[in-house]
Amino acid sequence: MKQKKKLAIAGASGFIGRWFIENYKDDYHIIALSRKKIIPSNSDIEWRTVDLFSISSSTEALEGVDYALYLVHSMQPSTRLNQSNFEDTDLLLADNFSRAAEACSLSHIVYVGGILPKDNLNISKHLQSRYEVERALGSRQTPITPIRAGIIIGPGGSSFNIVKKLVENLPVMACPSWTKSNNQPIDLRVALDCINYTLGNSSLYGHPIEIGGTQIVQYMDLLKLTAKEMKKKRWIFSVPFFSLGMSKLWVGLFSGSSPNFVSPLIESLRHDMTLKDQDFLSIFPKFTLTETIKRALDKSVIIPKIPVGIAPSKDKNTVRSVQRIANPGKKTSLWVATQYPVWLSEMFGKIIDSKENEKILKFTLLGIPLLQLEFIENRSDKNRQLFYITGGLLSKRSNTGWLEFRSILEGEYIITAIHEFVPRLPWIIYKYTQAKAHLYVMKQFEKYLSSFQLNTEK
Repeated sequence: MKQKKKLAIAGASGFIGRWFIENYKDDYHIIALSRKKIIPSNSDIEWRTVDLFSISSSTEALEGVDYALYLVHSMQPSTRLNQSNFEDTDLLLADNFSRAAEACSLSHIVYVGGILPKDNLNISKHLQSRYEVERALGSRQTPITPIRAGIIIGPGGSSFNIVKKLVENLPVMACPSWTKSNNQPIDLRVALDCINYTLGNSSLYGHPIEIGGTQIVQYMDLLKLTAKEMKKKRWIFSVPFFSLGMSKLWVGLFSGSSPNFVSPLIESLRHDMTLKDQDFLSIFPKFTLTETIKRALDKSVIIPKIPVGIAPSKDKNTVRSVQRIANPGKKTSLWVATQYPVWLSEMFGKIIDSKENEKILKFTLLGIPLLQLEFIENRSDKNRQLFYITGGLLSKRSNTGWLEFRSILEGEYIITAIHEFVPRLPWIIYKYTQAKAHLYVMKQFEKYLSSFQLNTEK
């Protein structure tokens, strides 16, 4: 009997992850990854707890794995204060996963993102982020196949749920201009078949694939078709004067969806997202958009449940800050980490001083130690410099939290990130003083780095 391949699914508790597990749990030894400690309801699925912000945790989670399915998008904040945007967070997580996959000698990564606009002009942050994640996942030895999908429609899908809620709640819909953009929604069943076909298929390594349905429709048409299948009489028409900001407001209000989810989605829907060709899809089942919508609305379909889990315990006032800095001089993280304390001292005219020996870096204010960092040499390289936060007046704990400088996307950017930091200051004071100061300092440091051009690296 042929041994099943071990497949790790990052984002296993999401819409696509749950349905893939439900449909293909007998074809793979599935290792489902989750930030929470999952209480398994199916003995055939191996759940592993992982912190994707940590390279060591990600590496442990991928031990013994053959393939990985990467479905992580715009994770919700896991700390009380999250000083980052979804693009920088997703980029860092993808780079962590790529490093872990290489360390564990994975054979293949399949990533499900979105169709990219053909004109590439003024591309939305949402779609630009998806492309950056592709690049980060494929930046090392592990082969990757990006699957660029249209809107995936199926029972329990969050994107289609917005459409359904709008139809339910609005008898009259004055639709903004972005609803007239062309797209090719794809049936969930076809998307899952495409993923399964792609996993471990060496002929597709390194080749992006576009998938979508057989019909090109406008988003406004999707609203009309859904209203028809829901047997709702709705007056749906287009108006030219709705701004994107207004669109986000009314979609969020009447769909009950989080602004964090709605905002990037609306920005991406203003693009035409259609396939260059459909040759790849010729071997898969065909469904009309009406058939797809009917199944998505079918209440008799049993949607795989979100697994019950226990979130990791941590201090209440925990901070994460992920900042992307343009790096036109292509400086390494080693150079940046060495230069940062020197620059900080000079910027503040020696009021804040840095004292450094081989492994300990201290920041002091008028002689008072503010932060103490310990360099972790065995987990650092020229493109990643790691420091544990081990003390200082501003830190409540000395056994948690870390600072890193990361060179990413072939040195195009430097990411500076603080993870699991617990401040000593009372929360309300910290939030409006130290936290704001950190963002200001990082912006100033970015200006400093921008003064170095590619040919000036020493």
